[in-house]
Amino acid sequence: MRTEHDLLGNREIQSSVYWGIHTLRAVENFRISSQRVNISLIHAIALVKRACCETNAELGYLDKSLSSAIESACAEIAEGRFDDQFPIDALQGGAGTSTNMNVNEVIANRALELLGKNRSDYSFCHPLEHVNLHQSTNDVYPTALKIAAINAVRKCASAAEALQGALQRKEKEFSSVLTIGRTELQEAVPVTLGAEFSSFAEAIARDRWRTFKCEERLRVVNIGGTAVGTGLTAPKRYIFLVIEKLRHLTGFGLTRGENLMDQTANADAFVEVSGILSAHASNIMKIARDLRMLHFTGELHLPAVQAGSSIMPGKINPVIMEAAISAGIKVHANHQVIAQCAGLGSLQINEFLPLIADALLESLEILTSVDTMLASHIDNITANSAICEKYAHSSVTLITAFLPHIGYEKAQALTKEYEQSKRDDFMHFLEEKLGDHLVRKVVSSANLMALGHKDTPVTIQQGNQAN
Repeated sequence: MRTEHDLLGNREIQSSVYWGIHTLRAVENFRISSQRVNISLIHAIALVKRACCETNAELGYLDKSLSSAIESACAEIAEGRFDDQFPIDALQGGAGTSTNMNVNEVIANRALELLGKNRSDYSFCHPLEHVNLHQSTNDVYPTALKIAAINAVRKCASAAEALQGALQRKEKEFSSVLTIGRTELQEAVPVTLGAEFSSFAEAIARDRWRTFKCEERLRVVNIGGTAVGTGLTAPKRYIFLVIEKLRHLTGFGLTRGENLMDQTANADAFVEVSGILSAHASNIMKIARDLRMLHFTGELHLPAVQAGSSIMPGKINPVIMEAAISAGIKVHANHQVIAQCAGLGSLQINEFLPLIADALLESLEILTSVDTMLASHIDNITANSAICEKYAHSSVTLITAFLPHIGYEKAQALTKEYEQSKRDDFMHFLEEKLGDHLVRKVVSSANLMALGHKDTPVTIQQGNQAN
């Protein structure tokens, strides 16, 4: 054991860990969930700390040997070498101070180790005096959250691109498979199965673009603003240089906010990004529900991935689609959490940034995983052309396609005659009444999916009687 002290007194710390007394207090105080701080946020904080250290070293506030050790420790943490040293619950008070302290302590003790010193020998490398020099949780934490979110947004946009590609491949594969469209869960007019997939693909294309573009909302950071955005205790040269160092380390087009008090106090950028993710979740839910429905009708077959029942042998369920819908619900819930947290900030700070961080990063991870899962699953979907054709040819709504040729009244009379005949093949009935040539021409997938018709429309005379 080793002994450390803080404002509240002394505590013994296990000699095997890199964290210190501030982390211990947080672990004891926040026993809420089983979920730790998202590790991608920890990695991003380490990058911010490294940029701050490089800046302080260049300006002469840290000597070369100490800054070199701190920079090396930051790099190791950012690479994931010390992921087990961050035990604090994701649900915490203090606007992220506990997490910032945790990172400060791990960096300091690892730097001490690299310098050949004992852990907790803070006279050589102090978590606050050296690692946290010219910083506050209030500028480090939101800056790091935006960096972590940019990383996650890029992954999510890439996964959405893969999902879009899978849907477009099915659009092409099923382009000539005629089936029946539906509105309000009732039969509508014929469409191709490929056209249905095209609408899915277009929705995801919008999600991909929105997700890619929302990175712009995350590039404005408040590093250098310290406690409330005024830069108090930080040298002016540091404030202007640290953003350059951070931009170089991350490779992102980061910029310091023109109004650092605004960037410190307000979290609406996270709400905006989350709203885009919520829109993506809505599209995922809609597509998953539709594919599950088409699987139920037999028009397409979802891949069998696991047994569906513990009591009914041979039962297979559309579990991938159900998982996708569940994920969408979770992302919607996270959006509500983020929106509420942003609105509950007070004056110059948002105390609920840890909850915003947890919800936002979780949503990004969920959507990335779901998009990847769906893309793989969709690639293996097959169509049942016979069933699709049966739905299209047997539906009385097929008559809608003939309106330009026979008019509404005649079409209505034909459907009434067909229903009274008790027959079950509307296509053959129409061939008998209107002739094979016209019916085959009208019911072709090319004609049905054309944007409007080219033929001269039927002239409707007085009384709505067709010529």
